[in-house]
Amino acid sequence: MPKQVDHRERREAIARALWRVVEQRGISHLTVREVAREAGFSHGHLQHYFASREEMLSFAMDFASEQSALRVARAREGLGDPPHPRAMLRLMLTELLPLHPDSRATSRMGAAYVLEALHDETIHARAREGLLQGRDQVERLVREAIADGHIAPDRDPVVETNLLLALSGFTPLLELGVLAADDVLAAVDHHLDGLFAHDAGA
Repeated sequence: MPKQVDHRERREAIARALWRVVEQRGISHLTVREVAREAGFSHGHLQHYFASREEMLSFAMDFASEQSALRVARAREGLGDPPHPRAMLRLMLTELLPLHPDSRATSRMGAAYVLEALHDETIHARAREGLLQGRDQVERLVREAIADGHIAPDRDPVVETNLLLALSGFTPLLELGVLAADDVLAAVDHHLDGLFAHDAGA
């Protein structure tokens, strides 16, 4: 059992080193050797945990998704029981945006993963499945909000889900300094206000 725990911890340490390489130096530096150097491992030692760059990248992305889900779960505890769907959607949307160091690292990791997915069928399938699951969560929330009277019944849940996810398109504008975080949050809140305008208790 101790060996298994240590093995997982080492893999997580490598994943965090990979995040730092992507965040600080860009995907062009994302090599096994560069990640090993960042993690303080020898090249051979790192390959004991990951046989390939692709395996290492996939684990790092899965770990990033886990950490993101944990942040959402922790924040959800402060939203009431049950949380209002508007608050829950805002939380999920803002977690997708690079608004703080943790989400910025996850966002950049996701961008690197998508670029890899365009040229690797296995990574493409994994990335697509992850995005589909995330989209399904948002649509489920939207449908429940419509059913519970928080969103007008004539709203199309598929279209509204797609529009909500489109707000993640603010990412490059944030990263390149075109918009400030306050501008993006104001736009997100404006959209949610319109979506929940039917809800007198929102």
